Amino acid sequence: MEERRPEAVIDFWFRELAPAQWFRKDPALDAEIARRFGDWLAAAGRGEFWQWRGSARGRLAEVIMLDQFPRHIYRGAAQSFSWDPLALVLAQEAVAQRADRLLDVPWRAFLFMPYMHSESLIIHDEALRLFAQPGLEESLRHEHRHREVLERFGRYPQRNAALGRDSTFEERAFLAQPGSAF
Repeated sequence: MEERRPEAVIDFWFRELAPAQWFRKDPALDAEIARRFGDWLAAAGRGEFWQWRGSARGRLAEVIMLDQFPRHIYRGAAQSFSWDPLALVLAQEAVAQRADRLLDVPWRAFLFMPYMHSESLIIHDEALRLFAQPGLEESLRHEHRHREVLERFGRYPQRNAALGRDSTFEERAFLAQPGSAF
């Protein structure tokens, strides 16, 4: 069995990929992440990467696996959100232990991303504080946009189809607008 090291995730996400690839829909990239890290994601979901939590980079790698990789591997399906609660708890623990302070500022955005993905306004109160750091202005702008959607609908209507939730008339009208997708 190959050795599973946090640096493999960090190197892939921050060195192999260009920032433009992180959020763009790309079936080839989604398949590559599934091929390389699909088994790792399943293991992370079972808590098997607990040893990584001894370092800030290890925590970040685990959060990226649980928060970002499912959005690629299971794009458009309910499973893309399955690991969100675990990713959020791990991010909260990292912040409580001030591990975020040991990361390069641009990397912190990915440690904080589970806060932005939460459908809880209480969590978004903390997200606003975290993303208000110098160097994270673009992420803060996205956080404000996410929070506005939650304040308006109480959830992310963009997830309704994947999660089998019925959309309200207002949500359907919103989703029909250009730029409504995240």
